[in-house]
Amino acid sequence: MDENFEENMDQVEEEEEIGNDGLKKKIIKEGDGYETPINGDEVEVHYVGSLLDGTRFDSSFDRDVPFKFKLGLGHVIQGWDDGIKTMKKGEKALFTIPPALAYGESGSPPTIPPNATLQFEVELLSWTKVKDICKDGGILKTILTEGENWQTPKDPDEVLVKYEARLDDGSLVSKSEEVEFIVKDGCFCPALSRAVKTMKKGEKSLLTVKPQYAFGEKGREPTYGDECAVPPNSSIQITLELVSWKTVSEVTSDNKVLKKILIEGEGYDRPNDGAVVQVKLIGKLQDGTVFLKKGYDEVLFEFKVDEEQVIDGLDRGVKTMKKGEVSVLTIHPDYAFGSNESHQEYATVPANSTVYYDVELVSFEKEKDLWELNTLEKIEASGRKKEEGNILFKKQKYERASKRYEKALSFIEYDSAFSEDEKQQANVLKISCNLNNAACKLKLRDYKHVVKLCTKVLDADSKNVKALYRRVQAYIQLVDLDLAEMDIKKALEIDPDNRDVKLEYKLLREKVKEYNKKDAQFYGNIFAKMNKLEHLNSTNGARKQDVVSMTIDSKA
Repeated sequence: MDENFEENMDQVEEEEEIGNDGLKKKIIKEGDGYETPINGDEVEVHYVGSLLDGTRFDSSFDRDVPFKFKLGLGHVIQGWDDGIKTMKKGEKALFTIPPALAYGESGSPPTIPPNATLQFEVELLSWTKVKDICKDGGILKTILTEGENWQTPKDPDEVLVKYEARLDDGSLVSKSEEVEFIVKDGCFCPALSRAVKTMKKGEKSLLTVKPQYAFGEKGREPTYGDECAVPPNSSIQITLELVSWKTVSEVTSDNKVLKKILIEGEGYDRPNDGAVVQVKLIGKLQDGTVFLKKGYDEVLFEFKVDEEQVIDGLDRGVKTMKKGEVSVLTIHPDYAFGSNESHQEYATVPANSTVYYDVELVSFEKEKDLWELNTLEKIEASGRKKEEGNILFKKQKYERASKRYEKALSFIEYDSAFSEDEKQQANVLKISCNLNNAACKLKLRDYKHVVKLCTKVLDADSKNVKALYRRVQAYIQLVDLDLAEMDIKKALEIDPDNRDVKLEYKLLREKVKEYNKKDAQFYGNIFAKMNKLEHLNSTNGARKQDVVSMTIDSKA
């Protein structure tokens, strides 16, 4: 036996059984840490194999070379696969392996007789992590060179890779110096897109790929003269390196504005609504035609975010960028120029065009955040946002106007630090913004939200006729006619001569009549059906009685 094993025999612990098939283990020396290898990992061990009578039949020490194999893939006897999975790095253990988990009835002549129980003293030197990417053994990844940072590519990202694919016998299938592709679109074979999503920048890995993630039942014909064909149902080995990638993110939830980062920006800060940004900008059509170029002369192109000074997709895209970032924005017509033809500086943008903007965010100055303002500045900012909302409402841009009113309210929502005079000003603004927002929500047919907003106003001012009037409109649409009637009567009590309220009351009475008529018709139909059903039941009952009578008579 090796001296290292003998030195540690005094540290042998109690023997434990692994599984239910008779495999036993004694720890000779404890390992380090808590991790153990898993199926697919490439392990490196030193070992001594003996029969129960002490006859040694094999030893890696005799060759002075550790033994390497992939765990759990049937490359060694079952007892090894099961036992080494329980070991930590640096651990030494004695395994007693029954015939069923070793060489069975046939043995391994001439050194191992039939039905032999074996003992192996094993030292786990190290292992290389192998990731089972698809959890089915179809793609096993062994990291050859660790990558940088922690980020990995996602489906929309554009990656640059190098790869070399070979058959299990080493024959070259394909080799690429550098190739770029979108992850979800894939490249070469299905394994590449799946594997690259688990890799870090600069990582180099070896992929063991089963046929279902390679070329399946059809195989592959060679593309170049130095390549070989992939036979049907063949596994392949791919050495894959992730050189770099460009992150592509969805700026809008409907996937109609996408951003591909070419150069990462600095820090974490990004422009907010109202920020003034300075950019370099090139707008292109799908065929590469440039229709706009700004900021490349002595003066940078400057605009204010969320002020409709540029197209919506550009506005939204710039808000996601960091200082110094260079990105390409892909903008659907809905967020660009829509169904109208647009004449720009260098070329016309046809109707319904997807456009592309190369954008460099050189610098920006954020609009002050709430916490940076004193109480007077908060009231002034709220007033400005309310007026911006009013302008947008007049332009029939109700959704944007609604957001302005909500922004205006955010400045004055918490007024505990306000003076009494400032609280009065804030209350007037709150009522005005909630009423105006309710008008927006009516236009947007968000009637439940209208009710909430008007209720807030009435909590502050129970005699506010506008709030009652707009809540009536919402209740009518929600078919809460009793509640609508209560509000309209209260509004008329407060302002009997209000023309709009009178017209709404007239509309409400018509709606009530209409629904009463429908209800009468509905219940009338139900009663008619019930009467008809009762008549049929009584008729059927009489017929049944007649049949019973006839049966009795015939028997008599």
